[in-house]
Amino acid sequence: MKTVLEKLFSHHTLSYTEAKNVLLQIGRGDLNTCQTTSFLTVFQMRSITVNELSGFRDALLELCLPVDLSEYDPIDLCGTGGDGKDTFNISTLASFVVAGAGISVAKHGNYSVSSSCGSSDVVQHLGYRFSSSEEQLKKELDYSGICFLHAPLFHPAMKLVAPIRKELKVKTFFNMLGPMVNPSRPNKQIVGVFSLELARLYQYLYQQTPKQYSIIHALDGYDEISLTSPFKHISNNGDRVLSPSEIGLEPVRPEELYGGNTVKDAADLFIKILNGKGTSAQNRVVLANAATAISTATALNFSDSYEQAQKSLSDGAALRCLNKLIETSKK
Repeated sequence: MKTVLEKLFSHHTLSYTEAKNVLLQIGRGDLNTCQTTSFLTVFQMRSITVNELSGFRDALLELCLPVDLSEYDPIDLCGTGGDGKDTFNISTLASFVVAGAGISVAKHGNYSVSSSCGSSDVVQHLGYRFSSSEEQLKKELDYSGICFLHAPLFHPAMKLVAPIRKELKVKTFFNMLGPMVNPSRPNKQIVGVFSLELARLYQYLYQQTPKQYSIIHALDGYDEISLTSPFKHISNNGDRVLSPSEIGLEPVRPEELYGGNTVKDAADLFIKILNGKGTSAQNRVVLANAATAISTATALNFSDSYEQAQKSLSDGAALRCLNKLIETSKK
């Protein structure tokens, strides 16, 4: 490890093999806390390369506890986090809207590191019990149309570095990796990323896979379609920059996306929106992201996808998916 750190401190990058081997060491607990912390902080000071990111990804996938949900052909809606915007749980809400529209969802998530409430925090607060059992996850998909894959249960490396990430309180390359390492390896995915540079890295890596994908980055820094600015949308069909008006929606103000200071605040808002009592701005943002996921999964155009998402939210289907998921997780 000393050789790797010296190489990095001398401003050199790692090969794919070197990157993969270091992550395998971290995931197996072979490195001490100081070594791991030093390694993580290097990538706060310079950009990560394609070779490094792909090596890290493949190491985590090699170490993970795999689950086979391919019979459901689910989609994952997952953001990198780390945008520092303290929004409410947009992609998690959108996941339930998508499930309510009849599309299976295998949501990969984790506790928050750089904001007050991550996807795992909110669903756990609402009563969901995490499981790594393939049989249990399939039950949840059968009954509610959605299952939740809590990253630490499937990724020993993430679990081992969680205390370090919590202490650092800044995004690390593990934020970049989260959406790439869903242990069910879904073939459909919408990914929100916190920078254009990372969007381009994702595009390069996803082009090498059979995935149907959408990669999203709002130009003012959000890792989702925030409707606060134009956003970059990269998919199998190419990439483009779209403004809210170009997708037929009114823009929103950043303060309208605030998620609160505590997990309870976030959970209360989560339920309020699913109960149809969200503000127009909150609803538009959730539906824009859900519609993009529906379009990615089905090849429907955005307008028709938005209509499906709107129906899922307004008729209570999304809320019923949440309630069924929580109920099934306790059986």
